[in-house]
Amino acid sequence: MAAEPILIDLDQPKRGYRRFISAWLHRLGDRTAVVDPGPTSTIDHLCGELARLGVTRLDWILLTHIHLDHGGGAGTLARRFPEARVVCLPAAAKHLVDPTRLWEGSLQVLGDNAPLFGRPEPVPADRIDDPAVLEPLGVRTLPTPGHAAHHVCFLHGDLIFAGEAAGMTCPTSDGGFCLRPATPPRFLRDVAVDSLDRLLALDPAPRRAAFGHYGLHAEPALLFRAARGQLHLWTEILAELTAPGARRVDDALRPRLLETLQARDPWFAPFARLDDDLRARELEFLANTWRGMSGWLEDRDAEG
Repeated sequence: MAAEPILIDLDQPKRGYRRFISAWLHRLGDRTAVVDPGPTSTIDHLCGELARLGVTRLDWILLTHIHLDHGGGAGTLARRFPEARVVCLPAAAKHLVDPTRLWEGSLQVLGDNAPLFGRPEPVPADRIDDPAVLEPLGVRTLPTPGHAAHHVCFLHGDLIFAGEAAGMTCPTSDGGFCLRPATPPRFLRDVAVDSLDRLLALDPAPRRAAFGHYGLHAEPALLFRAARGQLHLWTEILAELTAPGARRVDDALRPRLLETLQARDPWFAPFARLDDDLRARELEFLANTWRGMSGWLEDRDAEG
């Protein structure tokens, strides 16, 4: 297997779920790892791709976080590869062992999209390791709460697996991409910004970033800085377009908010060049991002 990370698409054409969810296959010395195996519903496809790539043994399943689209399939994949160890923060491990609350919370946040990902299968507690086990393999684990309280990034050499610490990129039809925040409820802006500051302080800085959504990007520091700026800009714009006590983004406000973000955020402006199905999908997830930001503004209002 090549030393470079290999992106494995986990496309689900329904609702524009293509060029969106991916898993990363990566070599750690003589060990083989999958970073963020994706949802339960695509594990059959993932296993087929692993077989096509000649993977007969899987040593590690690394989870940047356990949301359904990143870690929901960890239990199913672990069952298919009984030698594999699952790596995540202890705070997340309990929800892998008993995914009941994870599933119920996903139903609340994702609604009809949750069954599209599939219900997570439990991971046996004795199959889960703390990220410290990766240190002898040259992998540094960086706690990066914000998108999730238990979110981490994995740094291996000059490559960082960024999960959703810096939001997500979405490829445009002309070969570019747009960048947007990924701030599901409950959103804590200062926590997310602090995590990006820690990534920006890495010395030496990573030269490549593997995003959970989507692709391998050069100049990670540029994207981390842009993502940090977006968290401030988007909440400021939302504050301008709403009033205390009425922060929610309703159907009447969405078109104006979308137009304003595209006009004032050059990293998001390429949204207009997305394929129609990808743009429709993104609008669904933007609603969650805006809901998280609205909640943060409401908390700030309450604090006076």
